[in-house]
Amino acid sequence: MTVDFNKDMTGAIDTISQQVNSRDLTGVAEMIAGRSTNELVDICERLTKRQSAVVFRLLHKQQALDVFEALPPALQSDIVSGLQDTEVASLFAGLEPDDRVWLLDELPAGVAPQLLRGLPERERELTAVVLGYPQGSIGRRMSPEYVTTHPQLTVTQTLARVHARLEDAETVYTIPVLDQGRRVVGIVSLRELLGTDGDARIDEVMKQPQTVTATTDEEDAARSCADLGLLALPIVDSESRLVGILTVDDAVRILEDEETEDSARQGGVEPLRRPYLSTPIRSLVRSRVLWLLVLAVGATLTVQVLEVFEDTLKTVTVLALFVPLLIGTGGNTGNQAATTVTRALALGDVSSRDILRVLGREMRVGFSLGLMLGALGFAIATPVYDLGIGTTIGITLVAVCTVAATIGGIMPLAANAIKVDPAVFSNPFISTFVDATGLIIYFLIAMAILQI
Repeated sequence: MTVDFNKDMTGAIDTISQQVNSRDLTGVAEMIAGRSTNELVDICERLTKRQSAVVFRLLHKQQALDVFEALPPALQSDIVSGLQDTEVASLFAGLEPDDRVWLLDELPAGVAPQLLRGLPERERELTAVVLGYPQGSIGRRMSPEYVTTHPQLTVTQTLARVHARLEDAETVYTIPVLDQGRRVVGIVSLRELLGTDGDARIDEVMKQPQTVTATTDEEDAARSCADLGLLALPIVDSESRLVGILTVDDAVRILEDEETEDSARQGGVEPLRRPYLSTPIRSLVRSRVLWLLVLAVGATLTVQVLEVFEDTLKTVTVLALFVPLLIGTGGNTGNQAATTVTRALALGDVSSRDILRVLGREMRVGFSLGLMLGALGFAIATPVYDLGIGTTIGITLVAVCTVAATIGGIMPLAANAIKVDPAVFSNPFISTFVDATGLIIYFLIAMAILQI
């Protein structure tokens, strides 16, 4: 059933693309008529920038707003550039303040003031609150629209406050309890309110609050929200006064973006920040070329090492046969360790303070892996060549695996300690570093065992 649906969507998207290119707007309107918001989002994500703008302008106003809200910020930016000022102003005003900031972060700097000036005064003030926090902080991702209550109010009075804010509040399922100084002193859920006698006071049913400050890193705050299993997390200033709220859907969105970014950088590319099929070719090239240049420069270390030991290779040419095996094994071992520790770091299982513990664990893991692979290498190489070559390969695999796992394990923690993205120090750079180091170890062991 899923396969048939995907085939139908693919065929529809191909048809719409052809109709837009041939300017058959009537045909496009017929193709998108009656489709759900999710289907329309899927269509826009797989069309080019110009084609998406054409499709978008054929939607009626409310449907256009629903689709626009569901699109990634990068695609929202593309559509904004293809619409007229009046259309953009209407869409921009229909977004929630935190969603506006997501979009503004993708738009050219000169566009933001113009869009903000077109907002109603209250919406402009709410958006300015979120924009006032630095990029990367959770204050820039929180919603300033929320429902609150006070300890002295009754359940009935609080439910009345919820009902009055149903249209504009980001969420009504989690309600912060504030004292007279707007400090968060408790939290109460809508479920608890509905299951409690109406005359009961809020201070009788509220629970201890979990909060984070607005300057906290957005990934850390989102992780806290997810780990604690909260529907919403109150965001406070340095004096514990409520300034906003982070909902679980925004927390998941932040974590997905961070996961995408880490995965991309571990593979040696920059994150696309948009669906693959809607990404221009030049953007794909730009996301990869810098990393390729950096890694190519790093690979010259391997060439230089081979040049230094050129005489050794001439003396025992069979050593050259095992170079791909050894550097490949070392790179893979280092990548495994780096990926494992980077993931543990993201989940909060380890921190930079654990670097010595991680070093010890990865050293033991690498040594154990090296013993197993080294024994296998010795058993295979010795009958085919001789005892000296087999011993060289076996000992080298033990040493290379130990060094690679140790370096791969501690580099993400070292990067985190100096406030650099751990993913940057992971797979591509570790492979390059371990290649050169592994070759040095290999040739030094060979020279010692083979007496060359």
